[in-house]
Amino acid sequence: MIPEQKARRNIDRMLEAAGWHIQNYAERDTGAALGVAVCEYRLRADQRADYLLFIGGVAIGVIEAKAEGTTLSGALQQAERYRANLPDDLPNRTRFFFSYASTGVETYFRDIRDPDSRSRPVFTFHTPEALANAFNQPRTLRERLKNDLPPLEKGSLRDCQFQAINNLEDSLKAAHPRALIQMATGSGKTHAAVSSAYRLIKFANVKRVLFLVDRRNLGKQTHSEFQAYTTPDDGRKFTDLYPVEHLSSNIINDANAVCITTIQRLYSMLKGEPDYESADDEEGSAFEQETEDTTPQKVVYNPNIPIDTFDLIIVDECHRSIYGKWRHVLEYFDAFIIGLTATPYGQTRNFFNQNLVYEYRHEQAVEDDVNVGYYVYRIRTKITESGGTVAAGNYVARRERGSRRLNWEELDEDVEYTGNQLDRDFVAEDQIRTVVQAFKDVLFTELFPSRKTVPKTLIFAKDDSHAEDIVRTVREVFGRGDDFCQKITYRSDRPEDLIRRFRTQLNPRIAVSVDMISTGTDIKPLECLVFMRAVRSSGYFEQMIGRGVRTIDPEDLRAVTGRATTKTHFIIVDAVGVCESVKTDSQALPGEPSTPPEPNGTPPRDRNQILDDVSVDQVLNTGFTLQSSTQVTRVIHAFKQFIDQNTNELSALKILCKHPEEQGTLTEENLKELEKSLKAPPDVLTYESIWFAYQRRSPNSVRGNVEQLTDLISLVRYAIGENAFLEPFKVTVNRRFVEWLHGKSITGEQQMWLEMIRDHIATSLDIQMSDFEYTPFAEHGNGAKVYQLFGDDLDNILTDLTEKLVS
Repeated sequence: MIPEQKARRNIDRMLEAAGWHIQNYAERDTGAALGVAVCEYRLRADQRADYLLFIGGVAIGVIEAKAEGTTLSGALQQAERYRANLPDDLPNRTRFFFSYASTGVETYFRDIRDPDSRSRPVFTFHTPEALANAFNQPRTLRERLKNDLPPLEKGSLRDCQFQAINNLEDSLKAAHPRALIQMATGSGKTHAAVSSAYRLIKFANVKRVLFLVDRRNLGKQTHSEFQAYTTPDDGRKFTDLYPVEHLSSNIINDANAVCITTIQRLYSMLKGEPDYESADDEEGSAFEQETEDTTPQKVVYNPNIPIDTFDLIIVDECHRSIYGKWRHVLEYFDAFIIGLTATPYGQTRNFFNQNLVYEYRHEQAVEDDVNVGYYVYRIRTKITESGGTVAAGNYVARRERGSRRLNWEELDEDVEYTGNQLDRDFVAEDQIRTVVQAFKDVLFTELFPSRKTVPKTLIFAKDDSHAEDIVRTVREVFGRGDDFCQKITYRSDRPEDLIRRFRTQLNPRIAVSVDMISTGTDIKPLECLVFMRAVRSSGYFEQMIGRGVRTIDPEDLRAVTGRATTKTHFIIVDAVGVCESVKTDSQALPGEPSTPPEPNGTPPRDRNQILDDVSVDQVLNTGFTLQSSTQVTRVIHAFKQFIDQNTNELSALKILCKHPEEQGTLTEENLKELEKSLKAPPDVLTYESIWFAYQRRSPNSVRGNVEQLTDLISLVRYAIGENAFLEPFKVTVNRRFVEWLHGKSITGEQQMWLEMIRDHIATSLDIQMSDFEYTPFAEHGNGAKVYQLFGDDLDNILTDLTEKLVS
């Protein structure tokens, strides 16, 4: 069989699978079916078309067949010559729109009506129904994309979302088949994608959008985003106008305008499986499941899912697996592919033809108050760094990985392990306890000094077994019940319900996860991430820390975290050196041992874990790292710039900066006005976050922790250089009170009242006679009593004391 005959056989199979009836020229009956492909159709000038395509008896296109391995650009030119030589007796010669060139392995398609019409690769031939629909459309999709999209109105869109949508639409207008949008985690990628999908469906008549997510729980989150989206021009919800389905079966409803699913389920559908039996696979992120040597999945044509099923594919978090293991699944469809990511690799950009239409990094998102920045706090322990040794003669337990059954034995020789083997081959119980205890010890002294409630905290564990050990230890160390700390992995009971509770309710305060919350999952109240596992993938690490960057409305934060005021930053507690390690674009499988293989490639002899309950761990050192300096600098610079820009605008700053036109003393209302202005965009500062930054930059100059609103006075005076050190305003007041009392002759009862007056001024900045009718004065005799003690000198005493303490 000559190569071209072999190609013809493959092309025949492809056409029949797509629903075309193949006929010989001599026996042609072009009206026998909706779609008929006539072989060796005779044209003028003694030419023959390899295949002429008919829809309802009308010639609409041609196929030029070539031997396997032939490049097809010239073949398409040949197909175009056929157009000029159609027989005179063929009707509809002026509407002969479609050209294919194919080797049976590689196929290209062109619609001459497209603006600047150019051919594109397709997986196989379109169905007769698809070409009939395209033939009867007055304009092609690419024409509609170029001409029908009205100018985008900004409305409630963030600047970054507005720019991303505009740039994407420019790319689509130019008919670029693939486009990549890089936007920082928490900046609203999904909302931008929903906004764009709405415009494309409504104005460009996009038939159906496929929205691919990284895992099933993110599909539910995306579905909720579509349900919540209010259309800007109509005012109704997206789902009231267009059907949106998060696929839970292997059936695509023709009525759907948007289908949301994982690529694992999509592959199952293309294989023709009646349902996706390995639904648990939808729970694992492809960030963790992709390795360097992953073989791309083989895809064959499924007539129930034609290549024109979707006009647009949106890939949320387009990690390496998209252009590795799963790329053939995407390339099956004749659709535009839009990638959304916060962490693109070089290979990602290549897959999207280097068409990065918009880039919005975390650093810019922090500047724009779209994200919050972070500090890094390091905990080093002896066993974490160096491993341990269990001496011969000790009884140890070996824990079976699957069943967690314990088998006790006496060691007949010393057993040593490295830090890299922790929680894989060895579990040092005191190492976990020591890290958790160190975290608890600094939680309210160094990490969140103005808090009394444990902030929402997420601990990353190495695997489900490690997570189980951490949960038990956290509950013990904090002395709290089960609700306080929960494991959220795919083995948990109702993990999605646990995520909802973690996001919206008081408890759990601490969640321990392996990878279920590591990418995409939106938990805005998170203020602390604890890494007790290493991460080798740079992209995966960025995704993990992205769990903490999201901003949250202060009222929503207080609803779940008590006295918290505003989320201005989050803290990474690094217990394994993850922020210091060198990372690559690869990622090991979940639960894969971090130790290198044996030289001969054989696995270790004993795959059970040895539980070391003999070794005692100790903290080597703790503290904020130099990686925190960027956030420190940003906050302090923003605060000083705020003072410079508002010295002539805000009364509090006029007084504190000794503005010559401003007289009098500060009032509580002045400070509240200052606080409100600080919290407003673009700075979004609080006195807690500013104090925290100064503690990080100049720990020897900061005495004590922030306590109350009046500490803003101390912050401004320190920032403008009036004070050489930073201390709570109450401490300053107490020192000035002692100076004011010096040399005065007073009774013990008078001193008690003066101290109550001092404390009131430290909080409210002044005192009025009406204040004596309230706590704590009322309990000791209210205004009548204070007047009895100080007589007619009371007014002068109050005025003099206020000026001394506040000025």
